[in-house]
Amino acid sequence: MPSKPYKHSAAWNVSWVFIFIAVGSLFVADIEISTFEPWGELSRFFLAIFSPDWTHYKDIGDAILQTLAFAILGVVFGCVVGFALALVFHWRLVRTICALVRAVHELFWALIFLQIFGLHPLTGLLAIGLPYAATFAKIYAEILEEGDKSALQAVDPKTSVISVFFYARLPDLWVHFKTYTLYRLECALRSSTVLGFVGLPTVGYLLSSAFLEGNYTEVWGLLLLFYLIIATIRYWLRPKLLPFYILVSPFIIANDSEISSENMVRFFTEDIIPTPIRNGEGLVELGQWFNELFLTQALPGIANTLILTQIALVITAILTLLFFPLISSHFFKQTGQTMGHTFLVIVRSTPEYILAYILLQLWGPSMLPAIIALAMHNGAIIGHLIGRYSNEITLRIDTVKGGNRYFYELLPRLYGQFLAFLFYRWEIILRESAILGILGIATLGFYIDSAIQDLRLDKAIILIVITALLNVVVDSISRRLRSRLRLKTAVECS
Repeated sequence: MPSKPYKHSAAWNVSWVFIFIAVGSLFVADIEISTFEPWGELSRFFLAIFSPDWTHYKDIGDAILQTLAFAILGVVFGCVVGFALALVFHWRLVRTICALVRAVHELFWALIFLQIFGLHPLTGLLAIGLPYAATFAKIYAEILEEGDKSALQAVDPKTSVISVFFYARLPDLWVHFKTYTLYRLECALRSSTVLGFVGLPTVGYLLSSAFLEGNYTEVWGLLLLFYLIIATIRYWLRPKLLPFYILVSPFIIANDSEISSENMVRFFTEDIIPTPIRNGEGLVELGQWFNELFLTQALPGIANTLILTQIALVITAILTLLFFPLISSHFFKQTGQTMGHTFLVIVRSTPEYILAYILLQLWGPSMLPAIIALAMHNGAIIGHLIGRYSNEITLRIDTVKGGNRYFYELLPRLYGQFLAFLFYRWEIILRESAILGILGIATLGFYIDSAIQDLRLDKAIILIVITALLNVVVDSISRRLRSRLRLKTAVECS
């Protein structure tokens, strides 16, 4: 149960507002299926699961190792830097910088670093490490702030700060640090996979090639191995083996690429400088340049990003309420829960970008594949968390099975926590909505990718900043809603 009672009527009113916005967005959203034979192609895709192809085992093995290495090193970098930032997270400047950095999706960071470092391993490491460091800083700071401080009462006031932390704080907080860090590693595996779509040699690179060739058996071979890695993470990620993984990973991702100092200098001194300034023009020309960029690209991109986000958010909520009973002991016995857990692991382990990419190939370019991909992935994540949370609830003796148990006993008691998780994922869904534009959907990512393809990096950077600011605004609204409704905080949600 939530530590503070949330406002039931206010929660339902807010829910209806979001539903109303999503329904209204459906009338202006592009959700048309444009391929000639979408359902036949979809059936061929799913039938290929029965004959997965692992014949190119050497390439597959190398791609998996690259995926693991990028994820592990990215999380280690983010964890170390994030912890250091968490200690000074009370500084407004640090909070602001972290908010902007984590608001930019890893794939956008990869596109930026590609212009600086090329296909050097630093591109992948920084693309994962930077936003993860900002995220770790926020979560670690919340853990430190809201964790149990009762042990401090027994500490001598003359004790050093370091000793106080390691002996009075860390033992009580270690589980929270460990749990969240492991969760971020699972996220990093998905991020590392997706980086293959911009050219890095991870699983995503092979997936993209296999799909373009129509080789669905190879696609399933790669996906099944990826699901296996995610499902068994608790078995192969042992604390004793972690130092070995960290030491070996740099050698796995090492390549003979060289960083061009000329590219770095040109990027910061020419490429990202707005064209009017670079050409020595005045403020009037700069204003016209920005005004055209905002009206023709940023504004349509913002509108489509918000439309996609709000529809996906509400469908995520619906799927969450359908998914959580699959792993709840109040509805299924152990066998049923195991099957439900397997289903949710598969769905939540598939990165939204990859799922949207698959559906776009099958249904054609529209918002529909993105909506389904975002809703399925996030619905599975929140459904898993709510399902686990429901197992901690003790039912009344007179509670009957079936719909009454769901609607009258569990749902009212779970609804506050459900909204907390949903609003916590809202900003994440927005980030993913923006990045899915790279696949051809007219969100902000579409205009960012187009600007990069046209070597208009000055426009791309402005659009990325606008995307980050939009994320910060949505995250601020989300936090205000959680606070006003007295929902659980982000630490408890993690």
